[in-house]
Amino acid sequence: MTNFDSNLLTVTYLPPATPFHPVEGRKYTLTHSDTTGELYLSIGIRYDMKAVNPQFRDEVVAEWTPKMGQYILNGTVYVSGGEFDEKYAKIRYMIFKRELDLALTAMVYGDRSFYLHYPWLLDSPIFIQFSSVYPQFNQLLYFGTPRKYLMIEMQSKKQTVT
Repeated sequence: MTNFDSNLLTVTYLPPATPFHPVEGRKYTLTHSDTTGELYLSIGIRYDMKAVNPQFRDEVVAEWTPKMGQYILNGTVYVSGGEFDEKYAKIRYMIFKRELDLALTAMVYGDRSFYLHYPWLLDSPIFIQFSSVYPQFNQLLYFGTPRKYLMIEMQSKKQTVT
């Protein structure tokens, strides 16, 4: 995993979303620049499709949804809809798996003030759907909780200071 650098993260709230509203249906769109390493997080009630590069489709999107009395952060990464051959889809799958800790750290850190208003969400499960026409890459995987990703960032800052 590439180390998360909060200085490379730009966060944009898409109205009517704010740092504390809404919970249900709160959506995240995370994109990045391959050349600068900058991360761009949009938070709103809809995904920021203007930020998505339709050619590369390397964004990570997620949404808070209620399920059986608790909220779950459900995300999706697009591996292949058939436009990529199986070999290239495997490479995309492996890259997404390797970089998801970084992406989720950026999402959670970028919206950290939200968790001050809703601290119980820190222990909510995060599930990411790898979307692919190839069955071996079409998977729903558990990625821990937001607390895990805040801890990653806190440990990173502690190591930088010492």
